[in-house]
Amino acid sequence: MTSLPLVFDAPKRGLPPRHLVDLSAEERQAAVVELGERPFRARQLSNHYFGRLTVDPEAMTDIPAASRERLVGELMPRLFTEVRALTCDEGATRKALLRAHDGTLVESVLMRYPDRATVCVSSQAGCGMACPFCATGQGGLTRNLSTAEIVEQVRLAAAAARDGRLGGGPVRLSNVVLMGMGEPLANYRRVIAAVHRICDPAPAGLGISQRSVTVSTVGLVPAIHKLADEGLAVTLAVSLHTPDDELRDTLVPVNTRWKVAEVLAAARHYAERTGRRVSIEYALIRDINDQPWRADLLGQLLHQYLGALVHVNVIPLNPTPGSQWDASPKPVEREFVRRVNAAGVPCTVRDTRGQEIAAACGQLAAQG
Repeated sequence: MTSLPLVFDAPKRGLPPRHLVDLSAEERQAAVVELGERPFRARQLSNHYFGRLTVDPEAMTDIPAASRERLVGELMPRLFTEVRALTCDEGATRKALLRAHDGTLVESVLMRYPDRATVCVSSQAGCGMACPFCATGQGGLTRNLSTAEIVEQVRLAAAAARDGRLGGGPVRLSNVVLMGMGEPLANYRRVIAAVHRICDPAPAGLGISQRSVTVSTVGLVPAIHKLADEGLAVTLAVSLHTPDDELRDTLVPVNTRWKVAEVLAAARHYAERTGRRVSIEYALIRDINDQPWRADLLGQLLHQYLGALVHVNVIPLNPTPGSQWDASPKPVEREFVRRVNAAGVPCTVRDTRGQEIAAACGQLAAQG
């Protein structure tokens, strides 16, 4: 197989100017003082952003009119312009194409379920992991997103859900998955800061439970170990896609650096440190990784490494332009799930959303 470059940190080109969300509470106070304002203005701004989900200075009536424009201009610069929004699934799925200040395009997907509303957000523009069945990976990496750009996707989704832009009427955003464009653990520092902003109570953050946040990875082993020691209670999702190194070297090129056993050992470390069940993501591809023996090996390895602290999400492969691969037939899918369950490992098929608007797993390509 041709050697592929593995990019773990993108250049800083294109990052937006300083934003309130990038700053700690102390830094926010210092920033407003620099602008000639009293320190408590930082809390007021934070309440508007995180509590009221607004960046509109006209709505900030508790701040003197003479100060609003300057404070918002300096500490809440516009991060994204919504290029378009597409909906499907009777309005329950909404994909937003967002243009950053430098023209970079990213996508996020808001989904309504009977018991929750979830947003899937991007951590990078593009992705450097080069997985051949994923449209994002085939497009390459443009740049990392800033902490504020990651959180802004969540704020925009929370406002859209609250304002009834999903089918079924207004709803509160309850879950966040960092499973959109990019490899979250390749943008580690900003992703961890974003998780804190998403989960800290207002006015420090959006107040979403850590247990309702999922961080995905294709298997950056040192970063998984580091995440285990952060003291967070988020769910770790590992995109495994096959239990054997020979095939995974091709499907997930980072496997040439960290093999399946190392990835699963890191996942075990995460589970042991946090007590959280690890989610194993498995895109099922016809005649590629759907053989019964692979199901048996997957169940065996997960039982060995993770015991009860694991759940497998089988994802029917979503079509991407130019791909020669297809989803496995339903009988093959059912047999695969049966065999993993028979090994004592919980395994279910993920509800596929947004295929017709290219909003499903592996389809995000951010085309203008």
